[in-house]
Amino acid sequence: MGNQTRTVKSKIATVVASATLIGATLASVSATAGTALVGGRLIDGYGHQPIANSVILVEDGVIQEVGTVSTLPVPQGYEVVSTEGMDVLPGLWENHAHLMLNGHADYSHWHPTYMDRFASEIMPASAVQLLLAGITSARDLGAPLDASISVKSRIESGEIPGPRLFVSGPFIQHEPYPNTDFYRWGVDNPADGRRKVKKLADAGVDIIKLIDQDKMTLEEAQAVVDEAHKHGLKVVAHSHRPDEIRRGIEIGVDNFEHTGLTTAPEYPADVMELLKERTATGRVAGGPLFWTPTVEGLWNYDLTVANPEKLDSECWHRGLEPSTIADIKASIEEPGQLAYTQLTPLRKPTLKRKFQQLRDAGVVMLVGTDSGIPMKFHCQSTWNEMDVWVNVMNVDPMKAIRAATYWGAVMMGVSDKWGTVSAGKYADIIAVKGDVLRHINLLSRVDFVMKNGVVYKQDGRAVESAL
Repeated sequence: MGNQTRTVKSKIATVVASATLIGATLASVSATAGTALVGGRLIDGYGHQPIANSVILVEDGVIQEVGTVSTLPVPQGYEVVSTEGMDVLPGLWENHAHLMLNGHADYSHWHPTYMDRFASEIMPASAVQLLLAGITSARDLGAPLDASISVKSRIESGEIPGPRLFVSGPFIQHEPYPNTDFYRWGVDNPADGRRKVKKLADAGVDIIKLIDQDKMTLEEAQAVVDEAHKHGLKVVAHSHRPDEIRRGIEIGVDNFEHTGLTTAPEYPADVMELLKERTATGRVAGGPLFWTPTVEGLWNYDLTVANPEKLDSECWHRGLEPSTIADIKASIEEPGQLAYTQLTPLRKPTLKRKFQQLRDAGVVMLVGTDSGIPMKFHCQSTWNEMDVWVNVMNVDPMKAIRAATYWGAVMMGVSDKWGTVSAGKYADIIAVKGDVLRHINLLSRVDFVMKNGVVYKQDGRAVESAL
């Protein structure tokens, strides 16, 4: 009886050992096997002819090869995801977002009420909303430093879902507006400007946000830009006033934000000449001059007032507490009566002219939206901007897609990693059903979202296990 028991135990141990070995082998295969996106038309971000019947091989979060069904066989063990009938694109970039904001119309209420919840609730909610809208990279331009670095780091570690973030932390400006010094830092002199930029750089920001540079002394503004460039950081700057643009060009900022100039019909002639001189230098001046015009919110404002139904979409609820959702809803109950938008109807007629002037000047435009400001939700803003570019401003759809993919990566100096669907890049890929070059607003319902090889949305539904 004892010998039989020992024999049975020995057999069981052998079976268990074999099963463990098989399990380990399967786990190893599962860990190394990749994903193949097969069949869709690929718009790779370079602006060339799309690739029909594409095959994209992804392994360990990186694109291994790109080809077609007739030239690139899918290796054994790869999971095949059909993209038949779809347009496949690089993940979108939102180049001007505010994750600390979620569409609430009253900042004087929002900031003190939610400041302590920016890192725990508000910014993570904004991040996941962006990701599910097909935004795999975002520039967050203006937020408290600790909250910015915390959310960025937690996304990078996989603790929370969201696009890869390029954060500025606090604005740098001459003097903070009342009650905003928790996310706006004033500069008293050139040395102070350098200290504050160094503090941001040491904390781990990716970009410096400069505003009101025309209110600073030339020496102060120049010190901010020079210190940023010393640390390898690009500088984005507001362009709300002609002197902001003039000063920004003089000190060498890399990227202007917004169309600006409130209700003025166009940019002054001398500003246009300065822009053309700067764009004529290109790489000699450190690269192209970039501009993020953020026109959608202004253009669509009266349409939103006439039909506010889009404000009822539940896409912007994700990640927010019920009380937060109710608070935001209450703040925008009367979308046509917001103090924030008093001048917006007067600004709309100036947008086409200013947008065209920027194109004529030769700046490289980026898709960005001011996402998060009143009535502009993170799940809606980016595709709306692209729609206005194509269907109002007459931008070629392929160029609009490049402005929302390739050029953002170039501006941030990371085009070797992101911005196109090509071998060696990280697998940030989206797909939509239909022809996005004919119907750009198909991006309003992205059907497939992959970031770093992880699928977060498939068949138009969030993959909850990944979130």
